[in-house]
Amino acid sequence: MILGISGSPRPNGVTAHAVRKVLAACDGATEYISLAGKHIGGCISCLACTKDNICAVNDDFPAIAEKMVQAEAIIFGIPNYYDLPNGLSHCLLERCFCFRHQSAFLLKDKPAVILSTGYAADEENSQVLKVVENFIVKNNMKTVSKFLIGAYSQCYSCKYGRTCVDGNIFKDNGIVDEVTPEMLPAKFNEQPDAIAKCENAAQLLNKMLS
Repeated sequence: MILGISGSPRPNGVTAHAVRKVLAACDGATEYISLAGKHIGGCISCLACTKDNICAVNDDFPAIAEKMVQAEAIIFGIPNYYDLPNGLSHCLLERCFCFRHQSAFLLKDKPAVILSTGYAADEENSQVLKVVENFIVKNNMKTVSKFLIGAYSQCYSCKYGRTCVDGNIFKDNGIVDEVTPEMLPAKFNEQPDAIAKCENAAQLLNKMLS
């Protein structure tokens, strides 16, 4: 089974569409998990997981952790907040430290795809991709593909976005009377490059798992 995880708090946003696109092009069984509406806190350092590599905190993480261990490969969809993984995604990654105790490394050798969504477009210097890849390395996993996908920033739905000189609408268009459709970032299905990246990532996974 190939597991896709969307770390976005929006259940049907660009991140969700991108993760599902990768899964749709994968061979064999797949499963999709959205973190939207999930309750996942950061690690509380209780050390209960050190004996059996199972997190003892009673929230939504343990059920997802079980799926991660079962999966042959994992696709991580991580929104960009402040040039870092959003809090919900970061909590998920942080809690995965439970897999490492006593040299167990329960995610060892699993192929991983990392995609990050947001306004930024500089893949080479993306802090989000670097942070998540560090998680991949620390868990002895294998990065198959990593890339960025364009998505909305809050400026496009914020009612003050038209006149805020620190926002992305102003940066791209100056002060405007109204936000017209051509100013909006492309939806996922309007981004052929993003779709191609997702399909290519799936092809790489298929090849590795065949």
